[in-house]
Amino acid sequence: MTFTIDRRRLVLGAGAGLAALTLPGGVSLAQGLLAARGFTHGLASGEPAADSMLLWTRFVPGGNADAVRLTAEMATDAAFAKVVAGGSVQTGGWRDWTAKLTVTGLRPGTTYYYRFIAPDGTISATGRTRTLPVGPVSRFGLGVFSCSNLPVGHFNAYGHAALRGDMDLWLHLGDYIYESGRPQPDAANVLAARVLALEPAHEILALADYRMRLACYRADPDLQRLHQLAPMIAQWDDHESANDSWEGGAGQHQPDEGEWSARKAAAMQAYREWMPVSDEPWKTYAIGDLATLYRTESRLLGRTRQIDMAPALAAGDPAALAAFRDGPWQDPAATMLGFAQEAWLADALARNARSTAWQLVGMGTITGRTSPPPQIVDWLRPDTAGPRVAFWRDAIRAGRAGIPMWMDRWDGYPAARARMLAAAQAADADLVMLAGDSHNAWAFQLAHDGRPAGVEFAGQAVSSNGVETGLAVDPAIVARGFVAANAELRWCDTSRRGYMMIDLTPQRVTGEWQFLNTVAERDLTLAGTHRMSVERGRRIFAT
Repeated sequence: MTFTIDRRRLVLGAGAGLAALTLPGGVSLAQGLLAARGFTHGLASGEPAADSMLLWTRFVPGGNADAVRLTAEMATDAAFAKVVAGGSVQTGGWRDWTAKLTVTGLRPGTTYYYRFIAPDGTISATGRTRTLPVGPVSRFGLGVFSCSNLPVGHFNAYGHAALRGDMDLWLHLGDYIYESGRPQPDAANVLAARVLALEPAHEILALADYRMRLACYRADPDLQRLHQLAPMIAQWDDHESANDSWEGGAGQHQPDEGEWSARKAAAMQAYREWMPVSDEPWKTYAIGDLATLYRTESRLLGRTRQIDMAPALAAGDPAALAAFRDGPWQDPAATMLGFAQEAWLADALARNARSTAWQLVGMGTITGRTSPPPQIVDWLRPDTAGPRVAFWRDAIRAGRAGIPMWMDRWDGYPAARARMLAAAQAADADLVMLAGDSHNAWAFQLAHDGRPAGVEFAGQAVSSNGVETGLAVDPAIVARGFVAANAELRWCDTSRRGYMMIDLTPQRVTGEWQFLNTVAERDLTLAGTHRMSVERGRRIFAT
């Protein structure tokens, strides 16, 4: 997809971003955000189809107005000489002045430019979007992101991706925001200026908190530009609500923080207000005859509580771990997706595998099984805290018993994992899992019942710290250790941040991990890439 619009015109009206809202005279970012008027956060598009597109913006009027009606225009040229579609939408304080509408009657595989117009004549920035193709498709580009933690580092991955001309669609797999409060500005692996820009300063709990946190993140200029240049399919993971969340609670939600149901509802409402997403919990997107992309929900609506391995570990007896492995860990009632979504995905795979070449499943957490290298404790820094050392020792013990290490991802739901992979095999699907959450880069060959079931491209974080935190050895040694310790793992990188580029053709899917030079400062240069591919019908990585 080529792009020739003048960048100054494109960005005009989008707002100057996070830095500009750190105002002089002691005015906080929160005050700046609350006082902002007009089109405060640019615009975005999402939920693409062959004939429709969802458009998003936020407009705060001056005066005492309690509502405003915005007009959207779509054109095939950046000058809007030929407006071909549009509509109007009302917004107000009840939805934090955010506005969404779906424009229909569009042409497949077509680039459109769009904008919003306020009643006072104010015109938003110009956005660019593209509908999904129909029929034969020779190539499609997908940029994949996850885990953008604002205090930890700059969103250079967004900025780099926004400069590309070869991506048709963005996919965000979750942890778009983080719910925690400000870390100490002098703590390791955080940037003081970005820590102080985080609002609210405390852990977010109420609707107003979630709205402010999203407003804070969406003020980042690189993120605004990313949204402005192509449509995004987005799904939440846990940090959009609370760490290690599930249907009935979260690992980090405490009894003195109120009812979980209220916090969950607030998080979901704010996310749906501030993101270019529909209210549909899961959905398919047809990319012509090339691929079907599945947006899933694996946190708040159907996931059962994560199993607790701690009692088996505390027993200090290998027999206790064996009993856990052969009993509670295998519980068929445990589910990541919920049984309604499991059935939907199995049916959709069976139906769509007959009409599209590739089945791409976006998932918040990794499907591939992972255990730590047994020597990882020897790789820790000498000053590593005791609980962290104990965590790795316990993970090694579990691995020796045949139990993977992360119960919060598919590792902790083996029966549900088996059902999903068996459904893909029964559908004869060329399955490609796209995953986030871990903060590091991984490539897994997934197997079930002794047969290949598909491959998984798992992406590194935009900025969040990964497994490398606390390790004192060469990352190449760490990577070799993880590959040697895990039968499904073919490659990993445990030290660098960035995003994935997924290139689709009828015969091959290629994943290329893009590693940015740093997140400690704004720097859009690459430090390196790594590429792997899978051929149609093979379901293992090409050698």
